[in-house]
Amino acid sequence: MTGTLTWQQLRDLKTSELTEAGDKWHEVSGRSASDRVRVDRAMTAKITETQESDAATAAAGRLRRLSRNFQYLQSECGLVRTALNGLAGDLVGPQNQLKRALADAAALNFTVHEDGSVSYPAAQVEDLAGAEQEAPGGRSQGSSRLPLEPPALGSPGQPSLYPGYSGFRPVNPNAAKAQDVADRIARAVRSAREIDARYAKTLNGLRAEKGLDVTAATLKDVARDTADVRSTAGNHLAEGIPQDKSPAERKKWWDGLADEQRQEYLKVAPDLIGGLDGIPAAVRDEANRTYLPVLIEEMGHRGGDDVKTKLDALRMIQGKLDEPSHPPMFLLGIGDEGNGRAIVSYGNPDTSRHVAAYVPGLGTKLDDEFVDDTMKRAQDTALIARESDPSVASIIWLGYDAPQHVDVMSKGDAQRGAPAYNEFMAGISVTNGNEDPHVTAIGHSYGSLTVGTAAKQSGGIPGVDDVILLGSPGVDAQKATELGVGRDHVFVGAADNDPVTHLPTKGEVALGWGLGGPTGVRVGRDLFDVGNDDLYFGKDPASAAFGAQRFEVDDGPRMILEAGLFEAHSQYFDPERDQASATNIAKVVAGRPEEIVREKHR
Repeated sequence: MTGTLTWQQLRDLKTSELTEAGDKWHEVSGRSASDRVRVDRAMTAKITETQESDAATAAAGRLRRLSRNFQYLQSECGLVRTALNGLAGDLVGPQNQLKRALADAAALNFTVHEDGSVSYPAAQVEDLAGAEQEAPGGRSQGSSRLPLEPPALGSPGQPSLYPGYSGFRPVNPNAAKAQDVADRIARAVRSAREIDARYAKTLNGLRAEKGLDVTAATLKDVARDTADVRSTAGNHLAEGIPQDKSPAERKKWWDGLADEQRQEYLKVAPDLIGGLDGIPAAVRDEANRTYLPVLIEEMGHRGGDDVKTKLDALRMIQGKLDEPSHPPMFLLGIGDEGNGRAIVSYGNPDTSRHVAAYVPGLGTKLDDEFVDDTMKRAQDTALIARESDPSVASIIWLGYDAPQHVDVMSKGDAQRGAPAYNEFMAGISVTNGNEDPHVTAIGHSYGSLTVGTAAKQSGGIPGVDDVILLGSPGVDAQKATELGVGRDHVFVGAADNDPVTHLPTKGEVALGWGLGGPTGVRVGRDLFDVGNDDLYFGKDPASAAFGAQRFEVDDGPRMILEAGLFEAHSQYFDPERDQASATNIAKVVAGRPEEIVREKHR
């Protein structure tokens, strides 16, 4: 098709022919992939493993070039197939609009001409005196743009209600209907022409020159071609994703796709599925690894300190992904919205019998500290828990914006983060292949409020068996039983020198009462809190009144308010600084809660 696309061509277009052509390109792509594997494994590997000579080196070099050729063919042919599928899908809308307009024309006995204009027959109408008058037929030329307002009666070319007077003619009721049909035809054709031109430009960009030598630099152009196809066919791909459905329904959708359709998403639109709850972890990991360098490059063109902070963190994550990791890393989500997004699992959450998802809290954002320290907390938990059971996956979930300062803490961030956390956990539940996986929700600092808020939503946190609250300022609950897993399955770690676990209630703050250290807190609370068990966000999870299972943690160093040092708040996961806490956390995660060392309630 070209820019001269007519309504007849649009009417007669068989979009199935475009998808069938795409299937042929897919076959070429698949054969190229198989041939590349054969060259790499059956030919190149054997030569390099069994022969050492100049001839062998030269032959291996030619085989590597052949492998690059097949790689290029695989990628580019796959992109052609995606573009053709997108073209077929995008043309369905204008074609259906045209067919509906033509059906209306036929029903009204109108004639649609070759140029898209519409003729309508004469009609008998009554004038104001009730006399029958014949309103002549006519022909309406369509416009692809809607008029801002209808023309005034009596204007040139506009019929009138008053026959018998100079400049007035009877109005044919078919005129407005014919104009509507003609306009709809024009708009459908214009839309189809724009779609056709957009895809033609993209497909022409995928054309290689004759005799092209496929080098490493050429392969980099595949990324540019992929971006072009994405910008053209992205809407087509996005429309197929059940974004507003449950994780279970998304899993069903993904499982029902043909392999070539899955590859389209992975290669062309990885960002659309990399963070989609309900998609298998290995798929999300592959998609996000593909998308990460694209995101880094895109952000590199922006300015500002906030962008640089996130960009440096993303590059650090890329570096970790490029190195061996134990347990293996799975990148389940990445993004630059808000304070940044990153979801990383140590171990495969789809195959592990024990899965923990940790929500960080106060001050957390996508920066170098998150990559060096916060991510390590999840990894340490996985390593220690695997000493009890090797089938463990430990996740760090930065899927929300945590408050950055104590003085701006409110329930708002937790209330916004809780639904996203629950959806993520629902996805973990449906993709895990074990019959009844053991799942633990972990909230640290303000993250414990997010976990508590999620637990109090209808149905609780999907699939969760145990809840661990660490360094908590309260979880907006008065009792552990409100968290939906039973008091025996709510575990609390609270260091005596952790100031966040002693935050005064909002009422106490309003009366001008400050921190002053744990001793000052206890003395001050005798005036406002008889039981000494209320915190900023509800009952102290470490208190007897709350009723959770408190486990032993190190008290940590005393806080130094002037220097802003609250080390006791950040060492719960660290086996070097708090072996007791790290071990107790791991025991719960590994399904061995009977082995934790308990501590008295406050």
